Amino acid sequence: MKLRQLALLLILLSSAHAKEVTMAFGEKIPPFCFPQTNSGIELEVIGEALAYRGHVLKPVYFPFARIPVAFKNREVNAAMTDLGEDLSPYGAKYGDPAVIYDNVLITLKSRNLYLRQPSDLKGLSVISFQGAINRYPDWLNPVKQDGNYYEQNDQKVQVLTLDKGRYDVVLSDRSIFRYFTLQMKKTEGFLPKPVQEHRFTTVNPQDYRPVFRDAGVRDDFNAGLKQLKESGRFQAIYDKYLKE
Repeated sequence: MKLRQLALLLILLSSAHAKEVTMAFGEKIPPFCFPQTNSGIELEVIGEALAYRGHVLKPVYFPFARIPVAFKNREVNAAMTDLGEDLSPYGAKYGDPAVIYDNVLITLKSRNLYLRQPSDLKGLSVISFQGAINRYPDWLNPVKQDGNYYEQNDQKVQVLTLDKGRYDVVLSDRSIFRYFTLQMKKTEGFLPKPVQEHRFTTVNPQDYRPVFRDAGVRDDFNAGLKQLKESGRFQAIYDKYLKE
């Protein structure tokens, strides 16, 4: 068979195999997900990994808590996360983690705070993303009982209030905090004070695996994700949003 005919055959086979993957994403998680432009680190990584073998990502946006519900109700055939609920009984095939949300405690460096155990937060005010207290009750419940715990979904506000000293500690994903800091530096002339990160939990990549209803699509996604990492494209997507 001539090379041209072989190439055409491969294209036709790839096209026949390609599927539209409707995946549930959170409504707005900068810099991981921007629904208004169908962009962001997580969307671009997953979309390009699927495209590696011809699949097309079609994101569908839900309030974060509804993501696993949408999968169980068969409103979508994939989801960015299971939110800690095993979706295997509902036909989920788990892929490799595309991105990892790396939550840390952040303080102003000038405060010289050292946070190694929950008791170290005694007397300190903490601002965090919504729902964090459910994920880290040992750390945050005592702070709440003392009246020093606050949740704020607009994580730009977290950066500003920490910088102004209105709160002692921010609990945030490292990439989200960095993204908003960089955006304000670029667009508002923001000059942030130096900060210090305190790791208080061990990240488990398995907590951030996407789920698929089709095992073949899952396998193709895994292959595409591997290629993105080996080629350097994975890091390039992160750098697009987070490099100064």
